[in-house]
Amino acid sequence: MGDFLSSVLSPGLIDVLSALTPPALVAFVFCYFIIKLLRREMAPRRMDGSPVGKDEDAPAGSSDKDARSQAGEAGAMNGTSNAQDGERPESEGR
Repeated sequence: MGDFLSSVLSPGLIDVLSALTPPALVAFVFCYFIIKLLRREMAPRRMDGSPVGKDEDAPAGSSDKDARSQAGEAGAMNGTSNAQDGERPESEGR
């Protein structure tokens, strides 16, 4: 393989490329991990500090939300009633 490169590229260019390859590789790996770390640290979080996108640590109300969506019930996902539910809100009954 070295014979092919030496036949295509000039000897000075081969020296420059061989000298720049290790620092370029180290810089790429460094930047990759810094960007990965920053993206993880700057991700949106809940009030308890857990990341929003993690489904493993789903909140306790998620099973209720799944059951409601499977049953076809309309309503807000946080458990509060909507005005379109057909029922009167609690404040109207007073």
